[in-house]
Amino acid sequence: MKDKKYVITIGRQFGSGGHDIGRRLAERLGISFYDKELLLEAARQSGMNPELIKKTDERLPSFYIGNLSMSIGYYIQPFHSSASTIYYEAIQSAVRQMIEQLAEKESCVVVGRCADYLLRHNPNCINIFISAPIDDCAERVARRLSINLSDARDKVEKENKLRADYYNFYTDRQWGQADTYDLCIDSSKISEDAAIDIIIAYAKARLGS
Repeated sequence: MKDKKYVITIGRQFGSGGHDIGRRLAERLGISFYDKELLLEAARQSGMNPELIKKTDERLPSFYIGNLSMSIGYYIQPFHSSASTIYYEAIQSAVRQMIEQLAEKESCVVVGRCADYLLRHNPNCINIFISAPIDDCAERVARRLSINLSDARDKVEKENKLRADYYNFYTDRQWGQADTYDLCIDSSKISEDAAIDIIIAYAKARLGS
């Protein structure tokens, strides 16, 4: 693996621990890790306001909701021209270019942002999806945000819908569907360390030691 450039993408349900698994995986492998900072760097390079860009992170703006059937893949053109759609699509284009450039430049772990779809033609791209039952996700979110379980469950459901709508709109795939990914892991069944061990073992089997 050390002699190859590769990318491991992490799709994840909200509260499943996928972000932490991805970060620790990158640390174990000694490669770069990209999550929200990827979006902010794309914003900076495009001359956009990073604080405004955060609001578009893995979610569709209101003017796209209700038009999900219009998805034709990541290279979709806005269905009507306006300042809002042009600005939003510019953000998505910047993120897409950033992910593609990173994959060409270095080995890394990328969390979310349709990276698995964007790099679908890269033979050294390994796509992982981390999930967990909603009760387990809610417990994790409740601890992290110091909120009650009911509110945490509502947040999990809302965030997962936003991620699914975003992914399904920009790709010709279904978010969280097993045949979209190389490896799916239920993080409630094993520890983070065990999950990381499994991903590394799979990557070595695919790419060679």
